[in-house]
Amino acid sequence: MRSLSARLSILITTAGMCVLSTTSLAADLTVSAAASLTNAFNDIAKAYQQQYPQDKVRLNFGASGSLLQQIQNGAPVDVFASADQQTMDQAQAKNLVRAADRVNFVNNTLVLITPKNSNLNIRNMKDLQQASIHHIALGNPAYTPAGRYAQAAMEQAKVWSKVQPKIVNVNNVRQALDYVASQSTEAGFVFGTDAAIMPDKVQVAATIPTTKAISYPIARTINTKEPAAANRFIGFVRSAKGQQILKRYGFQSVR
Repeated sequence: MRSLSARLSILITTAGMCVLSTTSLAADLTVSAAASLTNAFNDIAKAYQQQYPQDKVRLNFGASGSLLQQIQNGAPVDVFASADQQTMDQAQAKNLVRAADRVNFVNNTLVLITPKNSNLNIRNMKDLQQASIHHIALGNPAYTPAGRYAQAAMEQAKVWSKVQPKIVNVNNVRQALDYVASQSTEAGFVFGTDAAIMPDKVQVAATIPTTKAISYPIARTINTKEPAAANRFIGFVRSAKGQQILKRYGFQSVR
């Protein structure tokens, strides 16, 4: 009887340890990602949770600069994905992420869009100087990467000073897309992946060249309480499955 009781005690203890071990793997992850990643990351989060059902992923989207401010102000974020290097450089300089933890995971393009049924002849940035164009939607360059890319491109084309009075600053790239889709503005600048989700409402007038590739970095935050799960999520984003989802939404592989 003593032998049987001892064996049962060992089994119960072992089972309890297994439960504790499984539970310890569970994690609540908060991922703050650039607004242009909304559709792709919604799908990635679902696929990730199917593969790692012990984890729960909460997604927070917005302009990269706004998300950085949230992290700086103490928001509990585990993973940060921005739409440009500059914002992640700032996060690193502020000791919010480590250089060793950041990696580029996807590329994008900058495009000039107009409403689908627009009769205006817009084929490049210089055409924005036309008197018939009154409003141009642009993510605020102070905190949106798409806005900064667009302003730099217009400055290089020497049209910024002439079209600046027409600029309607918006909170993020998705809001710029909505403004053009609803015909609140005659044109706007967004990423190529944003334009691709509304082919029935907007059209790409031109793909805008940029001096540097538009690459997206991702990193776990220094203050994350779930470093293992954060690494797991980043690994999934970079995996064949994650990259396939991103490609489906028009993102390009990092070269």
